Amino acid sequence: MCIIFFKFDPRPVSKNAYRLILAANRDEFYNRPSKLADFWGSNNEILSGLDMEEGKEGGTWLGITTHGKLAALTNYLQPRLDHAARGRGELVTHFLTTEVDSLSYLKKVSVEGHLYNGFNLLAADLRQLPDPAIEDQGQEYVQPILNKYAAVCVRGPGYGTRTNTIILVDAEGHVTFTERSMLDKDPSRWETATHEFTLQS
Repeated sequence: MCIIFFKFDPRPVSKNAYRLILAANRDEFYNRPSKLADFWGSNNEILSGLDMEEGKEGGTWLGITTHGKLAALTNYLQPRLDHAARGRGELVTHFLTTEVDSLSYLKKVSVEGHLYNGFNLLAADLRQLPDPAIEDQGQEYVQPILNKYAAVCVRGPGYGTRTNTIILVDAEGHVTFTERSMLDKDPSRWETATHEFTLQS
């Protein structure tokens, strides 16, 4: 189970304050192929990691655009997975690559959510915080699974926290995106990369 913490203040009183602070862990099977966070898109305007698992290539769990669109996804634990369901990572990718606003997108997803296994989705436009949309994804967790995977940092054989991400957006719209990623399926080897840019108007 992944975890996301965030705090936002659309109008910070201090120039040194942040509009957004987001910290996230991605928990995943160590052998699931993925790319580290980097810029992509037709004009290198999207910053995210990418899922490279066959049939789910191009999906992502967390991303931000240079125009201020932000989306993040966590899995919603359920007793049985539907292996024929669509890849949840496309929910983030679709939001980041379209012009639709966050409220309209979340309404669309609420109608189509049954096509995916359980998830929690955060979608926002940082130029228009706060976003009025909060979608309730339910509370039907299986307690033994929840107890095993609901730690801030999950460590298990073959599965656990693979990525830690921090996104900071200051009062001037300067974005700092720092990602710490596990290397070669080895929980003792990590790499950290930082990307910085200013939100475009």
